[in-house]
Amino acid sequence: MSRQVFDVYAVAAPVILAPLSFWLWWERTGGNLRLTLFAWLIPVLWAYVVPGVGTNVLKVWEFDSRLRLGRFRPQHGFVFGSATATLTWLALPPATGSLAGILRSSLTLASVLGFWNLLYDVRALRSGVLRVYNQPWADGLPAESIAFDYAPFFFAGFGAVQGAGLATVELLESRGPLAPLPYVLFFLVSLFLGIAVPCVLYRRHSFRTHGHSGCHPVPSSRS
Repeated sequence: MSRQVFDVYAVAAPVILAPLSFWLWWERTGGNLRLTLFAWLIPVLWAYVVPGVGTNVLKVWEFDSRLRLGRFRPQHGFVFGSATATLTWLALPPATGSLAGILRSSLTLASVLGFWNLLYDVRALRSGVLRVYNQPWADGLPAESIAFDYAPFFFAGFGAVQGAGLATVELLESRGPLAPLPYVLFFLVSLFLGIAVPCVLYRRHSFRTHGHSGCHPVPSSRS
């Protein structure tokens, strides 16, 4: 995939896919704003917090794009969030009203987001749009190794939390509208867990595999 394709997608996703994905969830939920925001807004916020910290605070990641704030592209939340909401809409059936259904939604979305975002990041690394200064990069390994070092933990980890949370809130809403305060609390807890769980999984992997947290740029061993 060429750099030009990524440049076009970075503009098209916020302009076209963001409103489309919102509409898809609005239609699926019968105009339920609480469910629509849970499915659509949490991925957008996640993609501002996690990559924003990873680029401009920890400086482990970097986007090479025309429009940047430091190392971060300001529209990234809508690029990732709209694609994630669309994939979720395609992958997840309506809540089934059981614990097994919640677990199935968690596993399904973890698998879908883990696979497609791993594939996307490999292509982005090859094109130069994305740079990740982790241990595999420092060791001179290819894009596949660089992406596989972090992508399954961040994307599948987030998918597991988001899938379980969305199935739960759909189930609760099917029994009657949630009051504002419980909904906001559940939304914030889900967002927090969606951020915290992938970070914990990634740090654990990095310490076990590389002997460090992976939360800082690793100096290149190449001459």
